[in-house]
Amino acid sequence: MSDQALQEKIIEALKTVEDPDLHKNIVSLGFVKNMKVENGNVSYDVELTTPACPVKEQLKSECETKTKAIEGVASVSVNMTAVVRASEHSQPVLTGVKNIIAVASGKGGVGKSTVATNLAIALQLSGAKVGLMDADIYGPSIPLMLGIPISPPRVGENNKFFPHEKYGLKVVSAAFLTKQGQPLMLRGPMLGGIIQQFLQNVEWGELDYLIIDLPPGTGDVQLTLTQKAPISGAVVVTTPQEVSMIDADKGVKMFQQVKVPLLGIVENMSYFICDGCDKKHYIFKSGGGKTLAETFKIPFIGEIPIISEVVIGGDSGVPILLSDPQSPASVAYTHLAGQVAAQLSIQQAKEDKAEATFDLAWKE
Repeated sequence: MSDQALQEKIIEALKTVEDPDLHKNIVSLGFVKNMKVENGNVSYDVELTTPACPVKEQLKSECETKTKAIEGVASVSVNMTAVVRASEHSQPVLTGVKNIIAVASGKGGVGKSTVATNLAIALQLSGAKVGLMDADIYGPSIPLMLGIPISPPRVGENNKFFPHEKYGLKVVSAAFLTKQGQPLMLRGPMLGGIIQQFLQNVEWGELDYLIIDLPPGTGDVQLTLTQKAPISGAVVVTTPQEVSMIDADKGVKMFQQVKVPLLGIVENMSYFICDGCDKKHYIFKSGGGKTLAETFKIPFIGEIPIISEVVIGGDSGVPILLSDPQSPASVAYTHLAGQVAAQLSIQQAKEDKAEATFDLAWKE
């Protein structure tokens, strides 16, 4: 069999490999690139929409298996790569940022900032370029969680300032605008001014994902950001208790009213695992986050366990994903990052109906 005929057979075989989130085959999605076939030795790239793809290894294994099964294939090398797609931006701000993800909660005390921080770290560890905006103006805790000293940002040309950097993240926080230990006392209109600064006067550079840690509730800051920033999608954090679910309900409705896509519900402090026991203990009830997601017909994207090391990591400035990557909480945050990235890809697929075609190298 000629190399040309073998390549055609391989392409046909790969048309049976389907992305389980996008529900299309990887050839029509344009994932298969740079195929080389020489004397039965086959190599090609599979370019995914995010390095945090939760089914990356599954797709690679299926590609290898189906390629090897073709008569005439002597060897196969599948290289998994990723180029993060950009969401459609309707507003001319943060143009170097491909996707903006808001992390919100209906009330305080549910661990929203901890979730936002570890989500950003998980996406960065996957290989993405990530920024983290601490927009919780009255309670900015991100610098503490990342171990960043409170100091003014570096100012560049045109009065634009640069984010602080830690663990590969670019970070901006209202805490950097105050002296250590001093409260930030602002009236409503001044809050909007700070948010405008974060959106227009920060040199974020090129980012795949910008995570925005919103204040709890549905007030001025949330509305300013949802109206002025091209938010790609929102994650709502809740805990299993009934009072938290009631407030999370309001957060979901806010995003629906301002037409921001809901990427999913994450239930924090979901369960407890005691020492020497693998059993999940649901000490605050169970299933509340899933019920809320089902009510609004949006994805339920994760349960985060209660683990003391998460709190210790937040206080010490070393997130648990870095101090203990194998912890159940780290595994849960990695899963959450994959689900968030997958839901963004699904949203983008809805925006882009075009189907890719694979150009055979042999065509004139």
